[in-house]
Amino acid sequence: MRFDELDQSLRIFETAHDFCVPPQHYIIVRLDGRGFTRLTKDIWQFEAPFDIRFRDLMVETTAHLMQCGFNIIYGYTQSDEISLLFHLDENSFNRKTRKIISILAAEASAKFSISHGQIATFDARICILPTAKIVEDYFRWRHEDAHRNALNAHCYWMLRKEGENINKATNQVKGLSRQEKHDLLFSRDINFNELPAWQKRGTGLYWKNMIKEGFNPQTNQPITSTRRQIFKDYELPLGDEYSRFIQRQFL
Repeated sequence: MRFDELDQSLRIFETAHDFCVPPQHYIIVRLDGRGFTRLTKDIWQFEAPFDIRFRDLMVETTAHLMQCGFNIIYGYTQSDEISLLFHLDENSFNRKTRKIISILAAEASAKFSISHGQIATFDARICILPTAKIVEDYFRWRHEDAHRNALNAHCYWMLRKEGENINKATNQVKGLSRQEKHDLLFSRDINFNELPAWQKRGTGLYWKNMIKEGFNPQTNQPITSTRRQIFKDYELPLGDEYSRFIQRQFL
């Protein structure tokens, strides 16, 4: 059988299940580190519950994904996950989902592995959202998840460092209300509200026009130029103000 005949008869099996995101629907891709809970604590030996070195690896990976060929207007990372909001008019690969998620998972895995010096992999899933309000709600959801996870993690690891075993520390934290968790930390002189914002709220990355100062040797005069760069926001607003930030900045 000639190549053209083979190509025509077999390519259909490769593309039969292709799905393209409809126009005027928002695309969000969420990536998660594969096995990072074990790797960060047992293999890579990052500090628990938070390590600024790990945070920086996730932030740099997010920044890389925002520059790898897609029109991504907002990146959000907390813990071992990354959420990416595409521009509404993004049309790369005709919005084929398999292309989008496979490329981003590969790019994230490669970037993190090279930066860290050890192999790491990410999986990816795609959310197809019909309205701006649902996009706002999505990021509010991940934002609230970061806050909840941070409170639990600080309580859990405080108990572990005091000598409690895994099961006892887990069960003790699980049985506490939100206020009781705050009180538990405060009894050890830890004010959760004063901890770094990036631990409680995650980190946002978005494009901003930055003014760069320079010098023109030909005219012997200082000059300024405007460049579009990724801004890394470690002080995201909280609660309803964060929802308004998402709506105002990106929708």
